[in-house]
Amino acid sequence: MLKPYNTLTRKKEIFKPIKDKQVGIYTCGPTVYWYQHIGNLRSYILADILKKVFLYHNYKVKHVINVTDVGHLTSDADTGEDKIEMAAAKEGKKAEDIANFYWKIFREDFKKLRIAEPDIWCKATDNIKEQIELIKKLEKKGFTYKTNDGIYYDTSKFKNYGKLAKLRVEGLEAGKRIGMKEKKNVTDFALWKFSEKPGLRQQEWKSPWGLGFPGWHVECSAMSMKYLGENFDIHTGGEDHISVHHTNEIAQSEATTGKKFVNYWIHGAFLTFRGEKVSKSKGGLYTIEELERLGFKPLAYRYFCLGAHYRSPLDFTLDNLKNAQNSYERIKNIISELKDDKKINKKYLQEFEKAIDDNLDMPKAISILWGLLRDGNAYGKLRTIKEMDKVFSLDLSKKENLKIPKEIIKLVNEREKARKNKDYNESDKIRKEIRDKGYLIEDSDSGYIIKKA
Repeated sequence: MLKPYNTLTRKKEIFKPIKDKQVGIYTCGPTVYWYQHIGNLRSYILADILKKVFLYHNYKVKHVINVTDVGHLTSDADTGEDKIEMAAAKEGKKAEDIANFYWKIFREDFKKLRIAEPDIWCKATDNIKEQIELIKKLEKKGFTYKTNDGIYYDTSKFKNYGKLAKLRVEGLEAGKRIGMKEKKNVTDFALWKFSEKPGLRQQEWKSPWGLGFPGWHVECSAMSMKYLGENFDIHTGGEDHISVHHTNEIAQSEATTGKKFVNYWIHGAFLTFRGEKVSKSKGGLYTIEELERLGFKPLAYRYFCLGAHYRSPLDFTLDNLKNAQNSYERIKNIISELKDDKKINKKYLQEFEKAIDDNLDMPKAISILWGLLRDGNAYGKLRTIKEMDKVFSLDLSKKENLKIPKEIIKLVNEREKARKNKDYNESDKIRKEIRDKGYLIEDSDSGYIIKKA
């Protein structure tokens, strides 16, 4: 029985689906103007684990992730340039090509990290009609007003605005969170932005209010309700979205429908570096491809993320990742030697299920995996681990074709020659040299096996 932490209520709650054994999940997706760094990807690993826990428990899952390819400005104050337009101008390309290029790489990162793709990818630019219709409904209900640069949502009209973030709206000062300009309240936000110079933007659409483009927040409300309904089960994202983006989603969605928008809000904590949030605005740290160039496996990064609870900040360093990779490879090596006794170890599997159901306690689940591997009296290890890996998605029992560098092969051949000549001192010396370079040789009656150290 899954018991996630609900940001809305600030406590762990037993999950009760709207429809029996079915769950609808919406995950805030990428703004596809640049590469997604490893901090971004931690949020998607969280959503993936959540989804796979439900699948493990035989739920029917409908998972939706949006693709922000328009409307996300460089400031939460609804000022600055559109990030996609800015990237297109910088690279001298079409906005659509920019978005598709970075979205493609994002999906490649999903594959590398064994993150299952959603049932539905939805682009903001493919759902302009739905966004305009939502704004029209808000206008009809009296929640909007017009300024020189757009149509804005009047947050003072919505009761309990900021309930997700526990905002004390009356305590916010103009200029602190956003600049006022023509806004009536410091927390008001753009639903539709007018094109400053019609025809200059690559992405602009006709609307009842004039030529322009949608605000960032409105897309998630329009698309999540389109695919999951006016009230759905779970919304996930990074904790940085709580105070602005998700707060505004709730305000505009519930004002439109008069219904509760989402039952459970699940937010992941930041990946940090020296105590500070990793972000694109600060240059980020690494992409998955950059980590690969440094010799790290993408699944070692996934394993690294599972080593901390999703609600806790996770401090990233290359040394920390190296330790995680070593641990991950040790697990893989141990599992590769296991024999299949065609049994399931119910004791360890029940402990594992208890951990994942307790607010996705993956560090505990990993410790249970290690406990099973170290238990000399345990039966059913291989098949039990395969069951656990339905959630871990670490390819734990997958055999890997190890690519041995030429210099290692050369050393191995020299060692074999020394062994044939019974020069065991030289043989041991070469074996140590091979180990220092990151590889192990295991001798047997049928020959030798080369492994990563």
